[in-house]
Amino acid sequence: MYGTRGRQTSARRWSLALGMLALLIATSGLTRQAPAQEVPRFEVDPSWPKPLPNNWALGQVAGVAVDARDHVWIIQRPNSLARNEKLASAKPPAARCCLPAPSVIEFDPEGNVVQAWGGPGAGYDWPKQEHGIRVDHQGFVWFGGNHRDDGFVLKFTRDGKFVMQIGRAGPRKGDHDTTQLGQPADIWIDPDTNEAYIADGYGNHRVIVFDAATGQYKRHWGAYGKTPPVEKEVASHEPGGASGYDPKAPPFGMFRNPVHCVKIAKDGLVYVCDRVNNRMQVFRKDGTFVREWIFLKDTLASGSVWDMYFWPDRKQSFFINVDGTNNEFRLVRRADGEVVGTYGRYGRMAGQFFGVHNVAIDSRGNVFTSEVYEGKRIQRWKVVSGAPQK
Repeated sequence: MYGTRGRQTSARRWSLALGMLALLIATSGLTRQAPAQEVPRFEVDPSWPKPLPNNWALGQVAGVAVDARDHVWIIQRPNSLARNEKLASAKPPAARCCLPAPSVIEFDPEGNVVQAWGGPGAGYDWPKQEHGIRVDHQGFVWFGGNHRDDGFVLKFTRDGKFVMQIGRAGPRKGDHDTTQLGQPADIWIDPDTNEAYIADGYGNHRVIVFDAATGQYKRHWGAYGKTPPVEKEVASHEPGGASGYDPKAPPFGMFRNPVHCVKIAKDGLVYVCDRVNNRMQVFRKDGTFVREWIFLKDTLASGSVWDMYFWPDRKQSFFINVDGTNNEFRLVRRADGEVVGTYGRYGRMAGQFFGVHNVAIDSRGNVFTSEVYEGKRIQRWKVVSGAPQK
């Protein structure tokens, strides 16, 4: 009898132990889930890029992009150089330094110039004031301009061969004309559909979409996904005042110039910088409005939402928003729009900004910022902790 009871007790204990083990196995997946993405931290790298070759000097850097090889591309404005910044180009040369650099420059990850090109040529219009650059999933290079006569975007091969022009030179024709752009600020190519989304722009008040292979018009929309007002009604929608913006007013119903950026996340959401309204608006690809976030609402002048770029982890957990009025960039959690880090201030030293204008991030989490006004440079911010989890 004793032996039987002992065996039964032992069996019950083994059964209980096996049950506990099964429960631990069943729930262990909860503890083995990947941890949440650590909030990244950055430090400016004053050694990047390397000195430019050929006695070149940069003008206002009005666009930055990163390609699939982590090469960094900029578009800059040679015509923005002051006379005393390009004395070597005088005839005869007035000093040893410097010469205007070409408009489009490609850097390798170490900051060496790989190639440079750009300028007027046969078969296309060249912008009078270069603005924005994108390298798409097929390696094509896109950019536009924000002069009042820059009513187009251009598509080139990576070595500078012209491929296509969407729109044409000349003043804008309004938010409902599909043959002409209005000083476009930014371009993003959707790899899923090969459609080109254009932030249009400094003159118009819309996002407009074209087939990236043929240039065929697809669709366009304004703030909150609404149809932009017809041209004769635009003035009545614009508020008065020197700044054109009242932080105490209710949300403004149209994009205010400039519509300065457009980016598409991996989940298909489209992010648009409504710069002077100090807000980021989020849409679906068909233009359906999803949400908006406002940053530093009391900012007047040129506004607080100039450009943005997604953090390169799997979920794109954060984005960086650059602000050329307050001269800083913000690290924003994408789930709820909360600012979790701020970098920079006005100034000319490394890590400071004078007109921070654009931002791009490489696959390792290094941040690249461009500057217009008198900044006229690109800076790299190394990620020192919280590098993206792949």
